Amino acid sequence: MSATHEVFNQPAPFVGRNLFDANLSLRDAVHFNAPGLNTDELSQLGERAGSHAMQEHARLANVHTPRLLTHDRLGHRVDQVEFHPSYHALMDLAVSSGLHGAPWAEGPHAHVHRAAGFMLFTELEPSTLCPISMSYAVMPALKGNAAIAAEWAPRLTTRHYDARFAPASQKSGVTMGMGMTEKQGGSDVRANTTQARHEGRDAWGERYALVGHKWFFSAPMCDAFLVLAQAPAGLSCFFLPRWRLDGTVNAIDIQRLKDKLGNKANASSEVEFNGAHAWLVGEEGRGVPQILEMGSMTRLDCALGTSGLMRHALSLALNHTAQRKAFGKALIDQPLMRNVLADLALESEAATALSLRMARAFDRPGDEHEALMARLLTPVAKYWVCKRGSHFAQEAMECLGGNGYVEEQGEGVMARIYREMPLNSIWEGAGNIMALDLLRALRKGGPMTDALMAELAPARGAHAAFDRFADSLPQRVDDASAETDARRLAQDVALAVQAALLRQHSPAFVFDAFCRSRLGGDWGQAFGTLGAHTDFDSIIARAMPQ
Repeated sequence: MSATHEVFNQPAPFVGRNLFDANLSLRDAVHFNAPGLNTDELSQLGERAGSHAMQEHARLANVHTPRLLTHDRLGHRVDQVEFHPSYHALMDLAVSSGLHGAPWAEGPHAHVHRAAGFMLFTELEPSTLCPISMSYAVMPALKGNAAIAAEWAPRLTTRHYDARFAPASQKSGVTMGMGMTEKQGGSDVRANTTQARHEGRDAWGERYALVGHKWFFSAPMCDAFLVLAQAPAGLSCFFLPRWRLDGTVNAIDIQRLKDKLGNKANASSEVEFNGAHAWLVGEEGRGVPQILEMGSMTRLDCALGTSGLMRHALSLALNHTAQRKAFGKALIDQPLMRNVLADLALESEAATALSLRMARAFDRPGDEHEALMARLLTPVAKYWVCKRGSHFAQEAMECLGGNGYVEEQGEGVMARIYREMPLNSIWEGAGNIMALDLLRALRKGGPMTDALMAELAPARGAHAAFDRFADSLPQRVDDASAETDARRLAQDVALAVQAALLRQHSPAFVFDAFCRSRLGGDWGQAFGTLGAHTDFDSIIARAMPQ
């Protein structure tokens, strides 16, 4: 067959790059939040995450999605999920990199170190991180049952991935999941109807039998889960393993896997409990406070994950526009495209700054200021960073034109990012839940306001727009009561903290452009509407993968 044309002016894929070494904004944020941290392991992860081999695993894990096996060929119920080998290769990299429970057993700056690694891995493949995130988040809550914590913490913090479906006592490493929401309640977990009947006491404490369901039960092949159920004293938190203590499979029936917009490599499921054995964690009737301990960590990961996806979408846009020519020159040299790319770069750097700042708070649990900032920034970062994700991905996709919209058997990474973005905004509490949680935090009054002002102090006097914006916040925080204003307040607190952080660990041209646009009104809201005086060249050069 004769050739009809020559293929040219099609950019080479963005692959084979060290995702950590090439990311100046991430490196600067890590050094600021964790001074003296040895980043060799992050560089190694960045090398592997950007490699062609791991990118191919990411593609295959999303194309060959999980498959539910409810029964074997002889009719026995098995309730297992079968994954493509690439899924396990990705999980092995995440666990061996310490992105699950390892920070709880490691030294100074462990949470910032892990947060940066989580962002790098998200650039590679985000949906396999669901069980990784939940394994990280359960550790504080698990302390509510000393016997289980003593036995399971070493398994959760080891850097060994063991994919076998077997009792935890026979495995070199485990993962954990969660099951909170039900059909009738969603975020209103107090509406849960799953019942917990007390059966007795054994080596793991008070044992119950659970009867009911979970509408979203992610990563059902995890080794155990924390779930909510109604006990005689009220909604309570329970430890629910896939295997009982006697070595038999627990009564967790997987009904079906969710057919989702994105997050394809992760097996989200619907389950029913038919007398499943579970053990009380914490006090009976105190399930919601117990679960809130986990919520802070998973919400951190939502912000980190979105920040990682932003960075990868930006890298894809920069890679494409630097190679693709139109109207006589490279797209990246077209003035309006430079405005778009610089604006995306600002958003990405600000998201990275806020997310890693939040992680730093968890590295200093005994510090009063850090405790207040963890409480304040958790809903703020989860709300604002995740809310910006979908808009960011759409604009970055537009930089690639039609090429960005094409899936092509998983090779269209930008399309995968676009489908993934809404999840972090929804998962672990959608926008309204986060804004209302901020109002609850602000009801602490003076200490919370003082902590916020102390956080903004390093940027005072550096930019008139920042000073005006910061000056308006104390009264708004003190007056925070109307739920209808909660989203705008969450947005503005996020912007102010982002600006203060950029002042401390980003170049002056980044801080100035951010303040002029986000705080000073010199911006048209849509990406690509920065003022003409913006230092586009320096911003783009800084963002360009080196």
